Amino acid sequence: MQRKWLGVPCKFMDPEPGMAAMKIHNNYIEGGKTMPASRENGLLRGLLLVLVVLAASLLVRPALAEEVRIRSGNLTLTGNLELAEGKTLADGVLLMVHGTLAHNRMELIQTLQKLLKEHDVSTLAINLSLGIDARKGMYDCNQPVRHTHDDAVEEIAAWVDWLKNKGAKKIWLFGHSRGGNQVALYLLRRHDPAVEKAVLLAPMTYDAKRAAVQYEKRFGMKLDAALQAAHTLLKAGRGDEPSNWAGIVYCKQGRGTARAFLSYHAPRAVFDTPSLLKKMPVKALVIAGSEDEIFPDLAERMKPLADGGKVKLEVLDAGHFFRDFAAEDAAQVIATFLKE
Repeated sequence: MQRKWLGVPCKFMDPEPGMAAMKIHNNYIEGGKTMPASRENGLLRGLLLVLVVLAASLLVRPALAEEVRIRSGNLTLTGNLELAEGKTLADGVLLMVHGTLAHNRMELIQTLQKLLKEHDVSTLAINLSLGIDARKGMYDCNQPVRHTHDDAVEEIAAWVDWLKNKGAKKIWLFGHSRGGNQVALYLLRRHDPAVEKAVLLAPMTYDAKRAAVQYEKRFGMKLDAALQAAHTLLKAGRGDEPSNWAGIVYCKQGRGTARAFLSYHAPRAVFDTPSLLKKMPVKALVIAGSEDEIFPDLAERMKPLADGGKVKLEVLDAGHFFRDFAAEDAAQVIATFLKE
């Protein structure tokens, strides 16, 4: 029988009984004449060479997006690396930290990574472990809360070290909401000279009275009573034993350790990001949303601190999560700041 292969008529042998594939006859038909087997083999070798070269080029091409994993203590940390077209880590990378109990594939982080790539900015969006090995997705409140607010500092430090070892010459930090506060905390406690700038998107502010009101509204229990119980357990040497609370962080019926509870809910000056910015070792850009429903006082708190040099403030028409066009505006402002 006659068929065409790559546009050339050719003869195929009928399949032998029990074979799953056809055997190609050793002669092709070209213009009614038999093509020598040696020429046939040459064509096949040439085609094979082309395929090998194409495959090799794909293998050596740097990946533009990939999941990366590192070890920190006894935990595996995961991150999503997005390299801008034609860029390597040596050209600079923005390490991104998500907000409370969230993750690196949440809508805001994922959208910003895509938009920043279009602005030629490479990004590494990390997942804080929250005490869970290779954690993905939102934190599961059905398991005991053992992690603390401050754990993020060591994990950010671990990722900065990884980036440096991979050849990153310039590292910038980004944090959203609580992640913005944790980035600022890292810079005060563990700043590495390789980190040149910080971008804080809607970072948390703190007021003890407001926190107490919000806790009671959310969980139906006085915060003072819960704090007293946690301090009692801590003094008794039981600070790392999960206990039943009215709620911890956003987990309404959370079981957490006293140490974790106090880390997130005890009045602490370090929760107030504007106060931390007074001592920042790097240039910082704070982006506030004019309609931020979570930290509505951020813009006003920042105005006296923003000098246009060491600390910059941008107020955009956005809510706390910078949806839709607000994300595009934020990406533009961030890219401009990083390239200054």
